[in-house]
Parts: sequence; structure tokens; C-alpha cells
Amino acid sequence: MTDLLAPLQSLNQGHWFKLICGASFQHLPAVRSLTLAYTLAGADCIDVAADPAVIRDAKEAIQVARNLVKAAQARGLDYKGHAPLLMVSLNDGEDPHFRKAEFNPHHCPSDCPRPCEKICPAQAIVFNHQKDNFSGVESQKCYGCGRCLPVCPYDIIYTNSYMSTPEAIAPMVMSAGIDAVEIHTKVGRLAEFKQLWQVISPWADQLKVLAISCPDGKHLVEYLQSIYELISPLPTTLIWQTDGRPMSGDIGDGTTLAAVKLGQKVLAAKLPGYIQLAGGTNSYTVAKLKAMGLLKKAGEQGAGSMGEISSPLPPAPRPSASIAGVAYGSYARVMLSPIIEQLEKKEVSNSSVKATVRLEEEPELLWQAVELARSLVSQLKSQQES
Repeated sequence: MTDLLAPLQSLNQGHWFKLICGASFQHLPAVRSLTLAYTLAGADCIDVAADPAVIRDAKEAIQVARNLVKAAQARGLDYKGHAPLLMVSLNDGEDPHFRKAEFNPHHCPSDCPRPCEKICPAQAIVFNHQKDNFSGVESQKCYGCGRCLPVCPYDIIYTNSYMSTPEAIAPMVMSAGIDAVEIHTKVGRLAEFKQLWQVISPWADQLKVLAISCPDGKHLVEYLQSIYELISPLPTTLIWQTDGRPMSGDIGDGTTLAAVKLGQKVLAAKLPGYIQLAGGTNSYTVAKLKAMGLLKKAGEQGAGSMGEISSPLPPAPRPSASIAGVAYGSYARVMLSPIIEQLEKKEVSNSSVKATVRLEEEPELLWQAVELARSLVSQLKSQQES
């Protein structure tokens, strides 16, 4: 089995694990640390912002992980050195994944209890930051969840959305050596999707995976069927990402119900391709899928199979018979945030000049992070190991 086919086999066998770093998350040290830890923990795909610096750091982290194969195996990890697929996200219109919160800190009353600072899962909102006395939203950390908006007592927080500029992004991204693209769309945006697809499609044959991410909506199935007709024939593996309750997995167990329900809905439509959950996914997701019989058991192939995994091109996709995988975003990131915080503190204390401390340079923190990541990845992988 070649290196890049290992993740596709996970997809085929029903235990595909994707880490979502965030379509607008550009905090490079965190992206690098998350990628490193989840790669060592056995992730099949790392989804990052379509930003050259983010792509570079994610690729570097994947290579560092591959240099740590023996160290990982000595600790009893199953990591065999396979590289996860590197995916970037693009959007065909306004989307909460592609926005940043902003506010003018000078408009904040001095006696404000600052609920925005407390509720931000990315710790992107700071006041009088110790390094540079900065107050406001650290843009590179914000990933657009919007939780700060309703809690602001003075209603001064707003968001700025941004659109992909595919004509500029596609050549840059593809030349960076990414393996997969995810298009975020919504019901009713077929014309916009078509415009984006016309730019991407010349590059499609060099992708290992094309993912279509869509939240629920009226006439959802008909919309996805129209998209399938538009992109066919497709020279690559197709994933339908059912975005149940976007960016909410760290709020509570119940958020996963929306993700599972939407997955069931698209599964019942028997669309060609694989189905992967997202949006509200957390530690409860796999247990719920198992309880409902929505995951493959070890040894099952079923519909949606890629056929011979060694084939360089997939055959015409068949409808999925079960959920092929799960993507974790906010929940997976928040799990590792204590480790990433400790790294940042080391950066501050180690030098008066800003010096980045990399996760692999702190072995104790590294393996703590990997064990945390593995506790999530193994929930899905143990479905096959058992």
C-alpha cells in the first residue's frame, strides 16, 4: 500500500478521522502543534485554511511526525509513519467558517465583565496582552464561531466574512502540494458552486479527495444531487461532509445529535460517495453512531467501497451504506488547548526576544498532547481493531 492510500483505506473501511484546524484559523504555532499531535495519533486527514503559511507549517509538522515513528511505536502507539491527507477549505459564498470577529477595544467600558473573553474557545479575545499590550481579537486565532456576538453587553462585536478568490487561490494551493479540497456550500448556491468548480476542476485529477460540506436546508438532497451531476465524472474520491451544527462540538454532548441526524438524512438519499460527519462532533459521536448501527464493523466492505485500494483511480462511486468517518474541529482543538497554552508560556519565559517553542522540542508536552489526541482518534479506530 502506498503512503497516500492508507487514509483512503480508512475511508473505505469506515474509520476515517479528520482533524479540522479551521478554514479561517491561521495561528501558525497552534496549527503546527495540532497537526503534529493528531498525525502521531493516527489521523487520516488534516483540514487547514487555504493559506500558504498554514499549509507550509502543517506539511512541516507531518514530516516531523514521520521522523518520530520509532519513538511513537516505543510508546505503544499504532502510528506507522503514513502521512495524513492535507486538505484545504474553500467557500462558494458567505459561510460562518470563513469569518473573523472584530471590535474596537476603545469602545469597551472599563467596568465591563468581558464575557466575550471568557466564552471564546480559541482564546482569541485578549485585553492588555502581556507581550505587546494588545487588546481586541487576535485575528489569526479567531475561527469564526460567533459565540462572542450575543454575549457582548454593548453589542459592539461584529464579524467580517471573506470569500475565496478561486482564480488566485487554486493555482497557489495546488502548487503547494495539497492532497484534497473541501468546498463549503449551502442549498441554493448552485450557480456560485459551479463558478468555483470551473476554476478547481482542471486540478481535480491531482487530488486524492474532493469533499463537499453542506449544512441542512430545505431541498438539501435535491441540491446535493444537482452538485453530483455538475461534478461528474469525478476522477477522485468524493466525500459528502454533513455539517450538522457548525463549530459547536466543545459545547456539550448533545451537539452531536444534529451531526448524526443530518448524516442519516444524506445516507438515506443514497448519493454516490462517502459520508462523513462534522459540526457538533465530540467524544459522544462514535458511541452514538455505534449504538445506531451506522458504522461498519471490521471486515465489512459494503457500498461506497473504492474497490481495489491499490488502483491509482477510484471506480465510479457507489452509494454509501454507512458513515465512513468523522471530522472533529472545535472539540479536537479545545482538547489540546492546555498543551498549546503551556508552549506559549514557555515562549514568553524562555526569552525576552520572541522565540517559538515547537512541540517536538518539549517531549513531555508532546506525548501528553499525542495521548489526548489518541483518546479521540482511537474511539473511531477501535471500531476496526476490535
